[in-house]
Amino acid sequence: MALSHPAVRTHIRQRLTQVVETIYGTPDIIAGVATGGIAWGAFVAHELGIPFCYVRASAKEHGKGNKVEGDLGAARKVVVIEDLISTGKSSLDAVEALRLKGLEVKGMVAIFSYGLDVAAANFESAGVELETLSNYEALLEEAEASSYLTADQASALSGWSLDPKAWSDKV
Repeated sequence: MALSHPAVRTHIRQRLTQVVETIYGTPDIIAGVATGGIAWGAFVAHELGIPFCYVRASAKEHGKGNKVEGDLGAARKVVVIEDLISTGKSSLDAVEALRLKGLEVKGMVAIFSYGLDVAAANFESAGVELETLSNYEALLEEAEASSYLTADQASALSGWSLDPKAWSDKV
């Protein structure tokens, strides 16, 4: 939905770009993770004036069979853009595809993370730094502060990220 609203789209693009520049400097190329990270990555690359590529979930079954699409040229350092992090599996699959192409992944910037422990462990194990613009706990805090959720509702939902399976079984 954020892509449909110019003011929201601009805000997110500017914040993603700011985080990339502040944390990683200007990389040689930006990579977006299919599908949600493609548009955001292209916006950031445009803002920085650098090349863009994207990583498919799996290699194409026809043509060149590429998993990484785009002209990598002489690029060596890449920052990966993602929209949402849950467990991190698809995002880290993209990182591995970029590494196989000889790129040094400086880190990943995502719009939102559920903040699951499994994701933190997966990113640490892969040696990938993750920065996000927002997360599940911040969402719940804002929902409660704006009276969208009661304190009891926010507290109940907060327990979900500690153990999603057990929480879902209770509900």
